[in-house]
Amino acid sequence: MLITYLPILLLILLLKVNLCHKNSLPSYSDYVIFYSVEGEISFVASGTVTSPRGFRAGATYAGVKKKGKGVLDLGILLSEVPCVTEGLFTANRIKAAPVILSQQRLPSGEVRAVVVNSGCANAVVGETGLKDAARMAALAAQNIGVSPGAVLVASTGVIGRRLPMELIETGIRQATVSRDGGHKLARAIMTTDTVPKEAAVAVSVDRGEFIIGGIAKGSGMIHPNLATFLCFLTTDAAVGQDFLRLSLKKAVDVSFNMVSIDGDTSPNDTVLVMANGLAGGKPVLPGSRRAGAFQQALNQLCIYLAKDIARDGEGASRLIEVAVSGAPGIAEARLAARTIVGSPLVKAAIHGSDPNWGRVIAAVGRSGVEVVESKISIYIGNICLVKSGCPVAFDREGVIRLLRDSKVLINLELNLGTATATAWGCDLSEEYVTINSEYTT
Repeated sequence: MLITYLPILLLILLLKVNLCHKNSLPSYSDYVIFYSVEGEISFVASGTVTSPRGFRAGATYAGVKKKGKGVLDLGILLSEVPCVTEGLFTANRIKAAPVILSQQRLPSGEVRAVVVNSGCANAVVGETGLKDAARMAALAAQNIGVSPGAVLVASTGVIGRRLPMELIETGIRQATVSRDGGHKLARAIMTTDTVPKEAAVAVSVDRGEFIIGGIAKGSGMIHPNLATFLCFLTTDAAVGQDFLRLSLKKAVDVSFNMVSIDGDTSPNDTVLVMANGLAGGKPVLPGSRRAGAFQQALNQLCIYLAKDIARDGEGASRLIEVAVSGAPGIAEARLAARTIVGSPLVKAAIHGSDPNWGRVIAAVGRSGVEVVESKISIYIGNICLVKSGCPVAFDREGVIRLLRDSKVLINLELNLGTATATAWGCDLSEEYVTINSEYTT
């Protein structure tokens, strides 16, 4: 009898834990096994960036950030062997020195490591910034025994301040890496984040298995085309350069580029993916079952991390998910979803649990997407507020209760095509203003 009810008991337990804190466990659906024609994909317990074979990481406190219990601010990610590596970077025309250096070294089949700091962005400090970024790479290379050109660099934090290189040098020299060091690295890249963001997925396909792991940071200055955002992804699958580049772009387009916290982006945004091939087995080739499974797994991992970022938005109390359906094309669906989730008025209404659906329809109307008023329907959760362009009677108190949940679902039907898209964000609170009015003081 116990075995019969075990799945239900597990679901109740996970949901109960999830309600304890806005940034505790994600929903149960984030942990299910995904089946496809290509293979089986499952989340790894306590998964992180070092879950794939051959990756190690570590972190330390160098003194770049304000000292506190458990604070880390500098870390290293290392592969035992060279990796096929690709990256995507900020769309901001102002680019931080680490972004410039890493862009110069990619694409590559020889990358071994990434060195990263938080607390200082190393952005808008002139030529010294580039010298300091290169120095970080050289110091890390010396510490872990690889060539300087095999090391990429990332930084996050306050713009316009030079890196305290004496502290950075000391920190790099004392940093050590290990198989379980991914958890420390996830903490070391945090700035205003309240929790680390990390996960890994295992893929079983063609009688073989590979793992994709990742960590991310981001809580403010988050908007499509990346954000104040770092993400490091690793895999032990053997992946070719061209396919890895395309796969990363597709995954980012359905995940990180669909998150908006506050409409701002930074000079430091970086997403890196490293593939070392140590899982063995067949390589991931375009058009193969492995390629399909790899893409689906990378998408799921990035969506998981993207939702964690939205859930942990500065001052946030609610995760907002906007699903748009019936758009003329995928670009229009994505634009509509991003515009709604990024609207300050929509965010403020949700923070106040105000069922003001006019905020939603006004946002999509200004998005630039083709709309026909008489075809639009709007739902909060499963409650319809607008049907075919006309307001309908709805349970106002029921909608208010839904708006007070930790996760708020908005569904917009355009009824002009078949394209769909989903975007994530958070509510806009007084705490957001407080955090960003005191960021450097």
